[in-house]
Amino acid sequence: MSNIPADLKYAKTHEWVRLEGDVATIGITDFAQSELGDVVYVDLPTVGRVLAAGDSFGSVESVKTVSDVYAPVGGEVVDANEALGAQSELINTDPYGKGYMIKIRVADPSEVGGLLDAAGYSEVAG
Repeated sequence: MSNIPADLKYAKTHEWVRLEGDVATIGITDFAQSELGDVVYVDLPTVGRVLAAGDSFGSVESVKTVSDVYAPVGGEVVDANEALGAQSELINTDPYGKGYMIKIRVADPSEVGGLLDAAGYSEVAG
């Protein structure tokens, strides 16, 4: 059974969002990292890039596959987790903490309301 924290919002494409003020921290879910297997490389956007909800902002490469990662909400990238360059396995070991991928300044906070809660995501993640 995947770890699905109740205080986060989720996209059907297996990203999570933690909104603090107007900044959203985004990463991939525990379910997604377990499906991928051992993460060996992460491609992240540059700070300053503007994303629309649904845009691919990077990719996660594992020993099994490469998967695109999508922005659950739109806004400007204000932080890309540089620690993942040297320690991509943080996505496997701490997907909701040190393994976050990016932070964006949210353009339209109402987009967060359109995401799934933990119960809704648990149905998607099976």
